[in-house]
Amino acid sequence: MIKETMKYHKKIDIVLENISKVMIGKQDETVLSLVALLAQGHVLFEDVPGVGKTMLVRALAKSLDCDFRRIQFTPDLLPSDITGISIYNPKEMEFEYRPGPLLGNVVLADEINRSSPKTQSSLLEGMEEKRVTVDGNTVLLQRPFFVMATQNPVEFEGTYPLPEAQLDRFLLKLKLGYPTLEEELEMLERTTKNHPIESLQSVISKAELITLQEEVKEIYIDQSIQWYILKLVSSTRNHHAIHFGASPRASIALMKASQAFAFVKGRDYVLPDDVKYLTPFVLSHRITLTHEATYDGVDREQTIVSIIKNTNIPIRRKFSG
Repeated sequence: MIKETMKYHKKIDIVLENISKVMIGKQDETVLSLVALLAQGHVLFEDVPGVGKTMLVRALAKSLDCDFRRIQFTPDLLPSDITGISIYNPKEMEFEYRPGPLLGNVVLADEINRSSPKTQSSLLEGMEEKRVTVDGNTVLLQRPFFVMATQNPVEFEGTYPLPEAQLDRFLLKLKLGYPTLEEELEMLERTTKNHPIESLQSVISKAELITLQEEVKEIYIDQSIQWYILKLVSSTRNHHAIHFGASPRASIALMKASQAFAFVKGRDYVLPDDVKYLTPFVLSHRITLTHEATYDGVDREQTIVSIIKNTNIPIRRKFSG
């Protein structure tokens, strides 16, 4: 298994190297985006405008030989603009389904929180069940199917906070932050003439990507680490600062993300450190703080970090034979 993992790991390195032609710095966020893709999950980027959220999504999409669709969310966007619509064909005397942009392989939902909750909810079925229902007809989505959404902080004008059910569909929630001065200087030098995103080429085929996703499922995760995941998630359900804790979907998400992270790192097994590193990205957006905690300025990420510190790490691995 380890030989197969290392063989596929070379493909991952090629993708990361390709994205680095566009993205300066932000290696961790790039790796985590790839982790979500390999785990067949979805990513939500939240940050101020202009720090490269959309550019990272475009760079990853262009590195894959997949059907890329971009949806610019605006206040007047309708659910049918995303899922598609049935149009009457007078010649055939029947309705024909015209697919929307959601029926692609890699979908960029840009500024998702600028549309109403009704429009945001049109993504729910597709993100969870890999299908959409239009006028009573169910249409299966293509494989692979990967949603990368960007949103501005809720403090910005003209934004609608994502409902908890929508947030729970995202495997990871990431933030890019501002670049360093050195990184920003290199950014200026690279974009003096043409932007490098325009010349970026795909380096991995759709079939290869699907194979990588299947290989991730074979990554070994010991039962002691599964218990560690359950302890972390269950701790969010009885924490004094948390009103609503993470659901069982969060446990599954953390396990799958850990398998994909180990795969990206070239291992065929999951370490407790993998789980520990990924937990804030997987759980922070899945909890709701109490009113008292919010009033006191408690941060979601800090709350998850405190849970990690107070949860014992498994140190013994059981072998069966």
